[in-house]
Amino acid sequence: MRLAVAAAAFSFAAAAAHAQDYPNRPISMIVPFAAGGTSDVIARVVAEEMTKSLGQPIVIENVAGAGGSTALTRAARAEADGYTIAIGNAGTSAATYAIYPKLPFTPESFVPVAVVAKTFGIIALRKDFPAKNLQEFIAYAKKNPGKVNLGHAGAGSSNFLICKSFAHAAGIDVTLVGYRGAAPALTDAIGGQIDGVCDSAASVSQAIDDKLVRGLVVGSTMRLASLPELPTSSEAGLPDFEAQGWNGLFAPKGTPPAIIAKLNAAAKAAVESEAVKKRFQDLSTVAPDANEHAPEVLGQLVTRDVEKYRKLLEEKK
Repeated sequence: MRLAVAAAAFSFAAAAAHAQDYPNRPISMIVPFAAGGTSDVIARVVAEEMTKSLGQPIVIENVAGAGGSTALTRAARAEADGYTIAIGNAGTSAATYAIYPKLPFTPESFVPVAVVAKTFGIIALRKDFPAKNLQEFIAYAKKNPGKVNLGHAGAGSSNFLICKSFAHAAGIDVTLVGYRGAAPALTDAIGGQIDGVCDSAASVSQAIDDKLVRGLVVGSTMRLASLPELPTSSEAGLPDFEAQGWNGLFAPKGTPPAIIAKLNAAAKAAVESEAVKKRFQDLSTVAPDANEHAPEVLGQLVTRDVEKYRKLLEEKK
């Protein structure tokens, strides 16, 4: 008995000492998609600012595949020492459990660190698509069931959920084309290989502004400052289309609470900094509110969205 108590006390003391010394080397942040997409852009903006608080660089690793589950499998199996974290969203960290029923991880495989961004979903079309507004697009899609194709960042991604939510709200049959990230899908939409994309404002707004693609609608209750001419779903006549998402940081299960606290404090300082606020404004992305910084808030979002998207995806099977 005494040996067990002594061993437990030693283990606790070692963990505390490790947390006190943390971090003393670079941290890896796994991004579940190819470079250039929403999660990647947000990860790089936040990581750069977190580095200032932590005193160590955060190295971005893009691990694409299977709608983010390849990356999160790796993150779940990493050492729970705070040196591997991952950025996730409603797709990779919630809907994926309805899409891939035999994943080697569960929501309990991760410890929530912090919400770092709130995003807005947009439907954008190739610039020469015949429909000029949302109602024309819906009419066209209903006359041509299955012929319109919309690209996304892979089944399980937040962009996939934007597509699903949009098609469900509009009552249309469209073909969804998965890519290894948002950037490759957008490239094909610009080139006319696909009809359009379901994407977050963070990664598609610049292409819309540059008139490389044509914005159709934003699934938000208010217009975006960066795209003032893009109508909201209610304004365009489709109020049931809601696509307001989030990005959050996660660590492997078992990561010491003291380390989670340090990462959370660094993330909070990052998203409250003027540098990140300015960059987020350019990206049509919003930082979490003052009452949304605690790890528990991210945990609640995951729990809510696991159920929300299970219902949505089951309805569409």
